[in-house]
Amino acid sequence: QVQLVESGGGLVQAGGSLRVSCVASGRTFSGYAMGWFRQAPGKEREFVAAISRSGGNTNQADSVKGRSTISRDNAKNTVYLQMNSLKPEDTAVYYCAATLRYSENYANHLTYDYWGQGTQVTVSS
Repeated sequence: QVQLVESGGGLVQAGGSLRVSCVASGRTFSGYAMGWFRQAPGKEREFVAAISRSGGNTNQADSVKGRSTISRDNAKNTVYLQMNSLKPEDTAVYYCAATLRYSENYANHLTYDYWGQGTQVTVSS
């Protein structure tokens, strides 16, 4: 089992940048593929980005591609999501997620077994 704790959310103006972090505790962090998802009020949870166990492979949703970078530091048990050129529509609770599974689709929230409590990101116009 792994416990996930996000941090780094906050209020930022449109066009600004923010980095959210997720620290994992429990079993060996490098054994987990990690993902970031977000959920805005009244909307379904949506995929943002995912990263492989080694960090060598990443993918991002089209909505954030070119504006975000997912990375991880296995020595620090931490995964990061750097977001630039933020837009009001990026406003959401951001969740990190972890999975031991090997999947064809890390953009599917059902692939993940462990979730953090979320961190609020608000982008003002």
